Formats: sequence, C-alpha cells, structure tokens
Amino acid sequence: MPPKPPSQLPPKRCPCGTGLSFDQCCGKYHAGQPAPTAEALMRSRFSAFVTGDSRYLLDTWDPRTRPSELNLEDMPVRFYRLEIVHAEGGGLFDSTGVVEFEAFYKGAASGSQRERSTFHRHNGRWYYSSGEVE
Repeated sequence: MPPKPPSQLPPKRCPCGTGLSFDQCCGKYHAGQPAPTAEALMRSRFSAFVTGDSRYLLDTWDPRTRPSELNLEDMPVRFYRLEIVHAEGGGLFDSTGVVEFEAFYKGAASGSQRERSTFHRHNGRWYYSSGEVE
C-alpha cells in the first residue's frame, strides 16, 4: 500500500501532553498569539524546549531575570513528557501565577526535573519569572 499523502496524515501531537495537535495547542503561541494563562505559557515553554525554540523561550522570559542568550543545541538530554502537578492563580483575570510541574527527560541521563515556576502578566502577556527546582 502506498504511503498517505501529507494532507491525510494525522497532525503531530503537541509535546506538552494535551493530546491536541501542535498547531491547535502550543504552535499558535509560538507563532505569536499570547498564552491566555500561566499554565498555557508553561506548556508552550516546555514545547519550545522539546522543539529547540530558544527564541520563544527568551521572548516569554521576564526581561529582569532572562539570560542574554540560550543555546539548546548542545543539550545532553531530550525532554519528552510533561506533567502539571499543581497551578495557583495564573488565570484569565490574574496578574501572577505559579505552576508546579515535572518534566521527564532522557539522553546522557534519564529522569525528571520537578520545578515550581512563577509567572506574571504584563500588558496582557504572560511571562516566566523564575523557578525553584526541587
């Protein structure tokens, strides 16, 4: 049987784990649409780590805490799964939020990283401020 043409292939699932396609989920935020909640921004930032989109990570990082550059090309591990553990605030009418998550990786080492990240909204856009790795 011949392979299906690209238009008939199922869309690639979003790395953040919602079950939606990347275009329906985090792809629209990577294309410029603001994430509506702190959790949506967290998920889209995880997807940026998976896809190697350092520009998106820098653009959604609080300018007061953001590094001057971010190189994802030589990472010794690859993130492959995200679990949201808990979220506080960060909703449509909030100005701050906290998202606790666990990100699983494999490569030079295998395991997970659990982090409690803080976010704030400025001029209608959410930004990652800082994180405490557990």
